[in-house]
Amino acid sequence: MGPHRKQSMLLLPLLVLVTCVQPGTGLESINYVPQLPSATLEGRLTQSTFTLEQPLDQFKNVNLSDADPIWLVVARSDMPPPAAQNFTAPRKVEDRHAPAHFDDNGYYLTLRASRVHYKGSQNDSRLPVLRVGNDNNCSVRSQGCNSPLPGPGPYRVKFLAMNAKGPVAETLWSKDIYLQQAQTFRGAPGSQSKGTVVIIAFSSILLAILLAVFLMLVISACCSSTSVSSPEEQVRMRRYHTHHVGSLPAERSS
Repeated sequence: MGPHRKQSMLLLPLLVLVTCVQPGTGLESINYVPQLPSATLEGRLTQSTFTLEQPLDQFKNVNLSDADPIWLVVARSDMPPPAAQNFTAPRKVEDRHAPAHFDDNGYYLTLRASRVHYKGSQNDSRLPVLRVGNDNNCSVRSQGCNSPLPGPGPYRVKFLAMNAKGPVAETLWSKDIYLQQAQTFRGAPGSQSKGTVVIIAFSSILLAILLAVFLMLVISACCSSTSVSSPEEQVRMRRYHTHHVGSLPAERSS
């Protein structure tokens, strides 16, 4: 056996070992970037959810059966290193990447579907979207739980298709997605606050004075309108007796 043949025999197991240990080998890349709906949509971004367009017709040419799962991978892009770059696709469908391990892994799988759900239909008038973080009732330890997102982000997502043998295809990562944050109302500066207090105090004093004057006027008007003269001050009508009227019948009789 020559030296070249011996070297080939030694390199063959090494090549097999390297091929076996590389993760994601043969994983098909789909040229699709998940994105938020372009149309104005209620609840497009909230403090714990966001809405994605469905990847319609993106998996029709992938070697999948109708029962094979298509997962949405949700990853944090603010962790050092970013989870989107550190993500390793699970080797089996049974592998669990639940939201409960989000802080440790930096990513989790949710919104399990199949390519049947992502078939485009021109007859459907509904907007095909996915709401991420929209389930308040599922357990964060269960596989595929779509629990509310824990913070404002940023997040990045992609779709991962698997079969019984492992990962088959994946889309590209989305851009960074930031959720809405609760707005805090800032107080006015100190000088403006003092001026506001002075104006309010002056207005209150002026209003009290005007109210007192008004009450005095009302009381004065009421007292003058309700005064009644005494019986002695009343004008007495004098009774007149016309004597000549009573003597007329006597004169007529004579």
